[in-house]
Amino acid sequence: MLALNIMRRDVAVIFARGSGELPGLGIVGRPFVRAVRASLRDKCVSGHAVSYRALWNQTSVGAGATDLVDRVVSMAKRYPKLKFVLGGYSQGAMVVYLALGGRIWTDLAMRGEYKTLPPRLAPRIKAVVLFGNPLVRWGAQVPRRYASITREFCNPGDPVCTSGRNYLAHLTYGANGSAQRAATFSAQRIQPV
Repeated sequence: MLALNIMRRDVAVIFARGSGELPGLGIVGRPFVRAVRASLRDKCVSGHAVSYRALWNQTSVGAGATDLVDRVVSMAKRYPKLKFVLGGYSQGAMVVYLALGGRIWTDLAMRGEYKTLPPRLAPRIKAVVLFGNPLVRWGAQVPRRYASITREFCNPGDPVCTSGRNYLAHLTYGANGSAQRAATFSAQRIQPV
């Protein structure tokens, strides 16, 4: 019985950190994953960081999208009942946007080829949460297939996702309740009340 519990996987949260952050889940991803786990206590929830350089000039976004897609494809194959929550902060939101099949009109962020999620896996993506997404300022929207399961968080005054001038607003998504609200939304998508 113990071996079965070790192999159990219910939900995988895959998160892309923001520009310049050290490898890992980052300042928004860590509290978000903790909050998802707390919201789904009866589920086995694992957190996974997208592995990409998160360069300040945004040229690593395509590589991040490819890593995210490879991770989902591999895990979906290994765990046929696994459900996914995808999230990203700042540049990481752009990573998720590209992986979902969104388009960016400049190749600055997409140096080289990048992968997008295969349509056959779309039903297993249960929630998408994006924090401080720079693409919002240019009217970019996630592909229609994912629109109903996506929530965007953009703090008032955040100059990255609005025309604001409060740079501190861009740094507070992990501490101002946004991560918790995103986790509640994600949990409801996985386990409707």
